[in-house]
Amino acid sequence: MSQPGKLILVPTPIGNLEDITLRGLKILQSVDAILAEDTRQTSKLLQHYQISKPLWSYHAHNEHKQIDHLIKELQSGKMLALVSDAGTPAISDPGFLLVRACIQAQVPIECLPGATAFVPALVKSGLPSDAFIFLGFLPEKKGRQTALKKLVDIEYTMVFYESPHRLLKTLQQFSEYLGSDRMVSVSRELTKIYEETVNGTLEYLIEYYSKNPVKGEFVLIVDGKK
Repeated sequence: MSQPGKLILVPTPIGNLEDITLRGLKILQSVDAILAEDTRQTSKLLQHYQISKPLWSYHAHNEHKQIDHLIKELQSGKMLALVSDAGTPAISDPGFLLVRACIQAQVPIECLPGATAFVPALVKSGLPSDAFIFLGFLPEKKGRQTALKKLVDIEYTMVFYESPHRLLKTLQQFSEYLGSDRMVSVSRELTKIYEETVNGTLEYLIEYYSKNPVKGEFVLIVDGKK
């Protein structure tokens, strides 16, 4: 029986293409294939660095169906890299199921350090970063009220991702459950030309984004209960 290959999780830039590591590029150049959340998006990165490798589609809508096939490929000796559209795979992106399956199948796994959107947003928020809880995206509908109620007594800094069309709704609901004077830091378009971070109370942030364009992907850093 051939030696198993390896699954390597490679973080990709969240905006600025120069934020990929030299080691990340070396891995992408050396693997047998790259599992990509959106092959079109990953193609732009590969073309920028003149890397030519087979791209296999692996995303939230097909990951369950792909698991068995990918494990067989890895067990046959293939070296596969997993990337998401931006940031570190499995952080609010596909990856967890495949990693768990690799562990069960005793396939070696490696994860490179690299870009993750919430880290720069947290560090420059001015809110405590010694202890924090990452909560990703809140449920859109089912379970949203329950999730919001659970936030009330959390004493750690809270970290969320949010899309532009739900930003104001989320800020308004935070204000309702946590109080309008709760401090928050909102970052958008991190590492890109129009990067912006706005700090203040929920009351101030709601007023600000009611008057200013809500574009890009957002990271919300919310102060914990005092």
